[in-house]
Amino acid sequence: MSGNPASEQPVTDRFADDPAFAVHEGGKLSVSAVRSIDSIADLALTYTPGVARVSSAIAAEPELAHRFTWAPRVVAVVSDGTAVLGLGDIGPAAALPVMEGKACLFSEFAGLSSVPIVLSTTDVDEIVATVKAIAPSFGGINLEDISAPRCFEIEDRLRAQLDIPVMHDDQHGTAIVVLAALRNAAKVVGRELGDLRVVVSGAGAAGVACTKILLEAGVGDISVADSQGILHAGREVSGTKQWLVENTNTQGFAGSMTSALEGADVYLGVSGGSVPESAIASMAENCIVFSLANPIPEVDPEMAARYAAVVATGRSDLANQINNVLAFPGFFRGAIDAGATSITEEMKLAAATAIADVVGDDLRPDYIVPSPLDRRVATAVAEAVAACAREQGVTR
Repeated sequence: MSGNPASEQPVTDRFADDPAFAVHEGGKLSVSAVRSIDSIADLALTYTPGVARVSSAIAAEPELAHRFTWAPRVVAVVSDGTAVLGLGDIGPAAALPVMEGKACLFSEFAGLSSVPIVLSTTDVDEIVATVKAIAPSFGGINLEDISAPRCFEIEDRLRAQLDIPVMHDDQHGTAIVVLAALRNAAKVVGRELGDLRVVVSGAGAAGVACTKILLEAGVGDISVADSQGILHAGREVSGTKQWLVENTNTQGFAGSMTSALEGADVYLGVSGGSVPESAIASMAENCIVFSLANPIPEVDPEMAARYAAVVATGRSDLANQINNVLAFPGFFRGAIDAGATSITEEMKLAAATAIADVVGDDLRPDYIVPSPLDRRVATAVAEAVAACAREQGVTR
């Protein structure tokens, strides 16, 4: 008599038909040696006893580590898994594929090695202490997918305590590409940055960073909205929102985000949710709509195109994709090449200008930023960032 029929049924792999899982099978990274070991002599130089001479030299002169180890040319991609893509707080293990993907982009677009590191803690003190402790192994720290407002304190403290570039990409990578896109979009509609009135939907990590860099670049007026409406002097807020209250909304809007859009030149969405057609229709003629929530933009792109001269999203299947990959690989490449000990606002502005300039004479309403696959971008950004770092004297 045969056994249990149920036990004899073929096992079905529920992931077999999804190509995304095939790409991630077994992970997307490996570590490979750049020196072969083909003899006892090779072994003796690569490891003991030869390596002891190198280690002794570094112990006596710590700066030699920049020449004789990989550390200065490797980026740590660090996350606690609390704000992953549009998935939210999914934890460190689920965040790891994203961090591996980030490492792949560093390699592909900037030729940089990077190591994904996910932490099983959300405590700010523990994260800062851990990253500080592992920092000697790296030439830069890319903070990734850490929720606000914790991300602000973590980045600020690490920047103060480490002498290598530290950047939270969800903030500054987004801000750099948004500024690049807005520079070119303003040219399309024949306006100067200083003439623009911008409404930002979202007061989280990306919203704060975008607002700061746009103000640095000279944008005329910015109003920022959170879930309760426009931030203004009459509202009781704290932390980074207090900074926004003190530095934005010069016209004193106090109502909803949609009411502030009336007559505005630019909508910048970095929050999710949805914006009604009537609000977009009320914006200024030849307005600009950047609707960056992914995969569903806050403003329907087809609807926005009925009113806006320029529309951008975060989606790869639509024109004008605002994608951080335009910024972070080249940015870290330039900072590391220059031996930068920190990241300055001027370096971010330089990166944004470099991205915008790649578009050049091909500028048109549906081409305000380069393709994420444009290999010129990382080189242009790296050169601009390195030159700026050297000019500012923030190099070794």
